[in-house]
Amino acid sequence: MLVSHIQGLGYSSMNTKHPMDVQQRTLHRLKIARGQLDTVIQMVDDGKYCIDIINQSRAVQNALRQADYLLLENHLQTCVVKFAQEGKTKESVEEIMRVFRNNDK
Repeated sequence: MLVSHIQGLGYSSMNTKHPMDVQQRTLHRLKIARGQLDTVIQMVDDGKYCIDIINQSRAVQNALRQADYLLLENHLQTCVVKFAQEGKTKESVEEIMRVFRNNDK
């Protein structure tokens, strides 16, 4: 299995350098999602209007999706390029497809 996650200070476990701004931007988007999720939880606790809760929940989902897109773009520009240069294009494509197929279940 190929590794596709960020570890430490901008490096993946395959030692492909991830630009620090990508890591910072990803963290920023995830923190936004966390704050929005805290709001959703509070709204449910407070018995707020269902549609308002759904709208806020969808904002959380969008923030997470944007973080995913940022990570995927970085992965394609760094790891996939490296895998292609090493002749591992098929494995790289299969890894990405597994992520999308697992999410479609």
